[in-house]
Amino acid sequence: MTQPYSTLLLDLTPPFAQITLNRPTQRNAMNFQMVEDLIAAFAALRERSDIRAAVLSGADGNFCAGGDIADLQAAGTLSDDEQNAQTARLDAMLRAVNQSPQVVVAKVDGAALGGGFGLVCVSDIAIASTTASMGMPEVRLGLVPAVIAPYVVQRIGFTRARILMLTGARFDGVSAHEYGIVQEVCPSEILDDCAHAILNELRHASPSALAACKQLLFETAGKPLADTVTYRADLLNRLRRSADGQEGLNAFLQKRPPAWAKE
Repeated sequence: MTQPYSTLLLDLTPPFAQITLNRPTQRNAMNFQMVEDLIAAFAALRERSDIRAAVLSGADGNFCAGGDIADLQAAGTLSDDEQNAQTARLDAMLRAVNQSPQVVVAKVDGAALGGGFGLVCVSDIAIASTTASMGMPEVRLGLVPAVIAPYVVQRIGFTRARILMLTGARFDGVSAHEYGIVQEVCPSEILDDCAHAILNELRHASPSALAACKQLLFETAGKPLADTVTYRADLLNRLRRSADGQEGLNAFLQKRPPAWAKE
C-alpha cells in the first residue's frame, strides 16, 4: 500500500516498508515539508505491527544533501519563537526515526550531509556505497550541526564527532564504515542486494521481539543496572509467555523455521 506525501515515496507493504526521500532535483535536500512528512510517515509506521523494518533511502542516486538552503535562509527572517518551533520539529523527526518500533535500515548512496547525515546516525542499521559522500559541512556555512549533534556523538563517540564537526570534512562510505557510522559498505551497483541481505536476516526475527528489543535499548541506556533489573526481567518473562515466544522456542526444538520467517 502506497501513501502519497509531497516529499516522500512511502510503501507500507509488510513485512518491510520502503521510505524514499523524493526531491531528486534538489538532491533530496531536507526542507520543512520533508521534516513534517517524515514525522507523519513514522507516526503511521508506529501503528503497523505487521511491519518489522523500514528501509530509508533517497531517490535518483542521493540520500539527502542536507538542509534546504532556501528554507534555511527564509528561517532567518522568522522570530526567535518561530525558529525554535521549527528546530523542535526537526528534533521531533529525528526522535521519531530513532525510536521507531521498527528496525530502520538506512541505504545510503550519493550525498548524506548535514540533516541527511543525522538521519543515518538515527538509523538502527546503515549500509553505504563506497562512493557515498557524508559529512557535517555546517561550520563551512557559518552554522553548527546543533540538532543532530547528540545523535552523532551517540553513534560515533565524542572524539570522532568533534573532528568531523569542527573540520566539516566530507568522507566516503569506506571511511564511514571505519568510523562505525555504517555497518556495511559495498559498490553502489550492489547496494540493493546488500539491503536485501539485511532484510533476509531480519525476516528470521520475531516482529514483536524486534519492537521489544528497541524499547529495551532505550529504556536501559545510561541507567544503573539496579534501576532496570525489574523491567528487564518482566520483559523477558512477558515475551517468553507470548505467542511469538512460544512459537520461537517450539520451532527451535522442532528444528524448523518459525512461522514469521515465512512472511
